[in-house]
Amino acid sequence: MLEIKNISKTYRKSNVKAIDNVSLTIEEGDIFGFIGPNGSGKSTTIKCITGIHSYDEGEIIFDGISIKDKPLLAKQKMAYVPDNPDVYETLTGIDYINFVCDVYGVNEERKELIDKYADMFHIKEQLVNQIKSYSHGMKQKVVLIAALAHKPKLLILDEPFVGLDPKASFDLKEVMKEICANGTMIFFSSHVLEVVEKLCNKIAIIKEGKIIAAGNTEDVKGNTSLENVFLELFDE
Repeated sequence: MLEIKNISKTYRKSNVKAIDNVSLTIEEGDIFGFIGPNGSGKSTTIKCITGIHSYDEGEIIFDGISIKDKPLLAKQKMAYVPDNPDVYETLTGIDYINFVCDVYGVNEERKELIDKYADMFHIKEQLVNQIKSYSHGMKQKVVLIAALAHKPKLLILDEPFVGLDPKASFDLKEVMKEICANGTMIFFSSHVLEVVEKLCNKIAIIKEGKIIAAGNTEDVKGNTSLENVFLELFDE
């Protein structure tokens, strides 16, 4: 379980309060969608969960571990794929994936898992090439394979469908459903509301750093579409 309890974060240089008293709970098997306009606090929240950013108030507990007190221990059980992956471009794709697997101590299942996801994302033949020759979508696929290969208990994705072609987007959605059926938690941000509505069992909407709606997808959207709910909330 991931418990986000009343966290707040202010950027000192600008004195901007990016997130304000945010509380969310993500449980095993959840595909949790996190939506809001640009600048609403989505990426800041994600970076607090992953330990990239510190937070001023509140607490984040993942699998019984405090992110603030033991960030390295918590990170061993999670994977994070940013919206614009920063990878070692002089490495080949397979070298990068193996490097990440080494960090997480993946041994026995490594080849099987890499082959499975490389085939699924149709990038196996390109893994011998240097990453600097890849398109944005190909980089995204390599980082996704590296994240999936160590079977994280929590997978965090920031705008995961940006740059992916329609087939890769479909394949990623299938992978997300598959690993969540086996108990993995997924927390992801997206501007693609139709995908969030169809894929997620839970969602949260953030506006100006505050959660303005959260819960089971069906309860949040009611008898209308998620797009209509979103537009109504932001037209207020």
